Amino acid sequence: TANHSHLCGSADVRPLMSQRSLPGTPVTHKHLPIDLRTSMDGKYKEIAEELLARSLTDSDMRCAPYEFPEESPIEQLEEKRHRLERQISQDVKLEPEILLRAKQDFMKIDSAADLEYLKDSHVDEVDLHHMETLVEKNFQRVSISGEEKCGVPFTDLVDAAKCVVKALFIREKYMALSLQTFYKTTGRSLQELSQRPPDIDAYEDLHESPVDSDMSVHAPVSETHPYEGQDMKNLPPDAGYSCKMVDGVIHVYTAQNPMDKSTELDLPYPDLQEYIADMNVMMALIINGPVKSFCYRRLQYLSSKFQMHVLLNEMKELAAQKKVPHRDFYNIRKVDTHIHASSCMNQKHLLRFIKSSMKKYPDEIVRMQGGRGQTMMEVFENMNLTAYDLSVDTLDMHADRNTFHRFDKFNSKYNPIGESILREIFIKTDNHIHGKYFGHIVKEVMSDLEESKYQNAELRLSIYGRSMDEWDKLALWAVSHSVYSDNVRWLVQIPRLFDVYRTKQQLSNFQQMLENIFLPLFEVTINPSSHPQLHLLLQHVVGFDSVDDESKPEHHVFNLDSPSPARWCDDDNPPYSYYLYYMYVNMTVLNHLRSRRRGFNTFVLRPHCGEAGPIHHLVSGFMLSENISHGLLLRKAPVLQYLYYLAQVGIAMSPLSNNSLFLSYHRNPLPEYLSRGLMVSLSTDDPLQFHFTKVSGGGARRSCLRTRFSLFSSFQSKSHWLGPDYTKEGPISNDIRRTNVPDIRVGYRYETLCEELHLITQAIRTQELDRIEEEDGLSFTSSQPTR
Repeated sequence: TANHSHLCGSADVRPLMSQRSLPGTPVTHKHLPIDLRTSMDGKYKEIAEELLARSLTDSDMRCAPYEFPEESPIEQLEEKRHRLERQISQDVKLEPEILLRAKQDFMKIDSAADLEYLKDSHVDEVDLHHMETLVEKNFQRVSISGEEKCGVPFTDLVDAAKCVVKALFIREKYMALSLQTFYKTTGRSLQELSQRPPDIDAYEDLHESPVDSDMSVHAPVSETHPYEGQDMKNLPPDAGYSCKMVDGVIHVYTAQNPMDKSTELDLPYPDLQEYIADMNVMMALIINGPVKSFCYRRLQYLSSKFQMHVLLNEMKELAAQKKVPHRDFYNIRKVDTHIHASSCMNQKHLLRFIKSSMKKYPDEIVRMQGGRGQTMMEVFENMNLTAYDLSVDTLDMHADRNTFHRFDKFNSKYNPIGESILREIFIKTDNHIHGKYFGHIVKEVMSDLEESKYQNAELRLSIYGRSMDEWDKLALWAVSHSVYSDNVRWLVQIPRLFDVYRTKQQLSNFQQMLENIFLPLFEVTINPSSHPQLHLLLQHVVGFDSVDDESKPEHHVFNLDSPSPARWCDDDNPPYSYYLYYMYVNMTVLNHLRSRRRGFNTFVLRPHCGEAGPIHHLVSGFMLSENISHGLLLRKAPVLQYLYYLAQVGIAMSPLSNNSLFLSYHRNPLPEYLSRGLMVSLSTDDPLQFHFTKVSGGGARRSCLRTRFSLFSSFQSKSHWLGPDYTKEGPISNDIRRTNVPDIRVGYRYETLCEELHLITQAIRTQELDRIEEEDGLSFTSSQPTR
């Protein structure tokens, strides 16, 4: 876990302006457990500010410093290679049956000599302790031998390894501090490198109960509805604390008077100076030449290695899947980890619901206009429409080619028939009828999920931060309409629309928006009786999301000179990293209060990130978020893509959504990410706009693997769906009877990740040993008597 000596709780008058280091000096550098000094030390601030400034001005530059040029010979060769691979895949379909039988026979051959050689040659590369944990050892492996096998000189390898490890330490610190999850295998490698005692609790799922290996694959269903029959007098007692926001961060006090600093609770969070320093380090790393070359080569190697693995083991993997009775892609657990509640239904479902509502409730007053109520029938009469006139084409909610790179047109697709009135009536929680129709249609979607049995979803509900009572209205909607299902969990999305609210004079400064979002959460945590419905709702909320058009230009660089939230009164929107930092620190303080002081569930940060816009979005996401959605721009940043791989950061990708907004389907990097080993899952985003069909490709094993990854970042029934050992490492964590993923594929990914981690940690260890030997040699020479 992170060293808490550099964190403030904070008792200072200005808790965000730490004086522990000079401006521009990474606060984390002096706290790293090992020496990771590189040639860039002392230059992080200058390099990062130059890159951020260029991202504001050179929006049309042909090649950013963090990516490889698109017209470089390397890229041309890659394009030729992809075309050749596609041609080969077409030819394989026409392969004569005799060749196919020969290949199947070849796949059945296991060379004992090869396996023995593998065991001997991998002693230096993969710890034998971890090799012993592998269940499935009997598959063909590809190994590289010889010196400088990573393809770069040793000096460049050491420098690159130090930069990569430094970035991983930064992420590990922020994940541990906010009580989010850091990937266990990567964490173990960092612990071994720094020679720290293992902290198992940091990587365990605290909400899971152990289950037997033969336990049913179906999680227990709730016997009673969590919102019905609740006695509000039996809520947890009032803790007696008080809270107040100071410089954008909420502080909690044991006394009722928040002005008494001596009574402040120690709820740690990273101060602003530390975050900016770490951000500068990360920004400088992604444009470092040797690091960029090293990461690009490793990613290319991972792609090629996966192609070889498939060539050598695909028949064995297919045979393993065929041996499993009953289980296939259609009856394994799936979680849609990125789907918005307001568009969780498809167009046909919404059309059917609108028509039935017109027939059932024609005389119900659904909105107010000019001081008088309007009935459902009057609303449609004013539009000159009848139920017979409505069709999917009339609704006009499908995202087409006109929405490409036009987020404004995409948002207008949420309006049925182009009318915002119908959006307000049918897909809003806060309206004249208190979200009655929206609650009904969401419950119908939930019923469909329950009937299908194997499908689950994490629906996103919006909190805007315009007023303090938004949380109470949302909770009242969920509880009064009994909007709950065992197959659904909630995420709360915060749209980045401060500039819109400020222009309309709805907010005076950014801190007011933060108070509207987070103060009710602290109040209900301290005293659940103050917001009883909200207390019930939060038990089924798993985290926060940050949403909006990432391609909108940003006019401000987030640094120590940026205005504090209380002084941000401009009509300009704060940058993405500004939003994410203040969401993260308040969530971190809230998590410590809920977990350590109250014993309640905690939250994670899972923002939309890397769909478009500047690269610093992905840097902020890497540092602060447990998982992200989209991540398209990783394809242009090899250093970040390699870091996301090593840290196994979950990425929920939506190719059909991207196809209508930012990136055509055939260019989507999802298959490439998956082949390189990134933790990728497939999500729908907005079925209402995109749901015709989801064509993902990649075969049954890839589909099941993506599905398995979707389960890791969701719900509390993972032991039933993945198996009782899912928290362990390697193939032993996999239960093919539940996941339909072959142990061979899980073993390949685990071994490959271990080898990559070993490569960078071993380079640092070797350099450290060489330095120690040189120092010993110098001290020995200096101690020799002179004549």
